[in-house]
Amino acid sequence: MIFWIIGIIIFLILISLKQINQYERGVLFILGRYQKILNPGWRIVIPVLQFYRNVDMRVKAVDVPDQKAITKDNVPVTVNAVIYYKVTTAEKAVIEVERYEYAVSNFSQTTMRNIVGESSLDELLAERDRLANRIKEIVDKETDAWGIVVNNVELKDVFLPESMERMIARQAEAEREKRAVIINAEGEVAAAENVSQAAKILNQSEGALHLRTLQSINDMSSDKSNTVVYVTPIEMIKAMEGFSKVNNKGKEV
Repeated sequence: MIFWIIGIIIFLILISLKQINQYERGVLFILGRYQKILNPGWRIVIPVLQFYRNVDMRVKAVDVPDQKAITKDNVPVTVNAVIYYKVTTAEKAVIEVERYEYAVSNFSQTTMRNIVGESSLDELLAERDRLANRIKEIVDKETDAWGIVVNNVELKDVFLPESMERMIARQAEAEREKRAVIINAEGEVAAAENVSQAAKILNQSEGALHLRTLQSINDMSSDKSNTVVYVTPIEMIKAMEGFSKVNNKGKEV
């Protein structure tokens, strides 16, 4: 009889002994009412009278499924995201909301669709971080009553219709061509200014234009495969006339 009693006691202890891991907290209820938080270790939970639920206190990364939405400028897009959150108050996560994982995921989905609907396509593509922070603020404020803190929200992908992707590609190509034309025009303006400045210097220096002409003739003569028709400038003819007059005066003297 004693062995039977000892066996029953051991059996009751075994079925009452519960293990709570280091990353968990146990929410204990007695006769349906919240009693206290069970810390990590082995804890005795009396069957029938007591009930407990483990709550994982680690940071969770939850994928928000693809959400179809229409931007403020009426462009249909598909967006997905990932949300990082953790439970900070175990009793609230059990008492205040049913299945907090499901609740956080669904609230994040609706919030993301609303934020996308309030933004234009350009804002969605260029300001992901700002929109993600806006989603984080809204979700964190709502889940605070559930004992949950949202650490971060990241917008992963933004999918556009194929026609819109082709249009954006054409726009980007046109923008690149525009920049190339502007750079080319700026180069031509700079070259024209340099040529104009060189012409002024040559015009102001006596004999500089003739020397430049002779240098050009010398450069052309180095290539014997071409036939060059050279038109003598009027200034050179006048210079030659001046030289002949000087020579004639020298002879008369």
